[in-house]
Amino acid sequence: MNNALPHQQPRYAILRGFSFSSYMTMAVIVSYFPLYFKSMGYSTVQIGLLYSIGPMIGIFSNLFWGLISDKYRTVKKILIVVLIGQWIMALCVFQSTQFGVLLLLMAVFFFFQSPINSLCDSLTLLTIQGSTKSFASFRVWGSIGFAVASLAFGMVLKQYGADLTIYLCLGTIGLSLIISTGLTDGRRTSHKKLVFADLAKVIRSNGFLMFMLIVLIASVAHRFNDGFLALFLQQLGADQTIIGWSWLVSALSEVPIFFLLSKYGHRYKELPLLVVSSFVYVIRFLFMSQVENPLWVIAIQAMHSISFGIFLFTVIRYIQGMIPDEYRATGQALFAVTWSGLAGLFSGALGGWLFRDWGPHVMYGVGACLSAVAMVSFFVLHLRSRDVE
Repeated sequence: MNNALPHQQPRYAILRGFSFSSYMTMAVIVSYFPLYFKSMGYSTVQIGLLYSIGPMIGIFSNLFWGLISDKYRTVKKILIVVLIGQWIMALCVFQSTQFGVLLLLMAVFFFFQSPINSLCDSLTLLTIQGSTKSFASFRVWGSIGFAVASLAFGMVLKQYGADLTIYLCLGTIGLSLIISTGLTDGRRTSHKKLVFADLAKVIRSNGFLMFMLIVLIASVAHRFNDGFLALFLQQLGADQTIIGWSWLVSALSEVPIFFLLSKYGHRYKELPLLVVSSFVYVIRFLFMSQVENPLWVIAIQAMHSISFGIFLFTVIRYIQGMIPDEYRATGQALFAVTWSGLAGLFSGALGGWLFRDWGPHVMYGVGACLSAVAMVSFFVLHLRSRDVE
């Protein structure tokens, strides 16, 4: 049985378009916000703080909006609300020139921005439930949107300067808002009362807590790269075009792995797949810790396909198997809290300090070590799960 509301057919094309546009905004935030802030005269430590204060608020906001979505049984309306708030706060962020005020505004901006991906993922999972559609066939459009925006916006900013970041950000958020009005709300029509105590039993279990702790360790390593890749490339002498190409390659590399996992991923258990993903992260960040030529970074970013592609798809599948459908938005919010909130907080503060005092190569070396810890931990968790079986 499909989860869409009665008399409404899921609008798959609009859902794919929303994924495309929302990840265009993500490309601006991840790829070009750091360069915009640097053009304003802020240091790498200050930029790290700007990236950590938002995820700190995101820890609360993801859970808040996820619980509200599950309580009122709507994802579409929540998406519209947070997109309006995000657009307004983005406008305020770009009007600010004082660092203290900017910190506060970025916190409120991330309150509305942080839950976008988890809400979009939960809407996709609910919409395709009971159909032959795969999650990857929708998420891949996010990767394409990120890739296109990374390259195109990089060329635009190289030509016209970092000040244009303002208009690119407001434009992509506005586009997502327009598209969101046409989404189909993938919610069950059941009026069964939600008993969040049942959800609490799941998330308090040792297995779930251990899994999320390992995900956090792996996420911190990954988000070093998200937060500081543009600054690293700039330090190596790269311009916005090379930065755009690096993000383009990483985003497009997700496309084939998502389709392969969608078709064949069910044949393999989640934890062994995560061991493979973490191993590739180790190799990837070891290479990054040694590279001096920015062009080599573009090639290394292609490893994003196996590292992040497997990681994202498999973690979502693992959590989906543990969290009941009626708590789908909250379950995705818990992943977002770990991935974007806690990991963003730790990686922003720790990465900024390492980048400033020890240099980006040491930062990536620490990322490789964290990935190795995650790899061993996933393997141990897999062995323990086999013993239980």
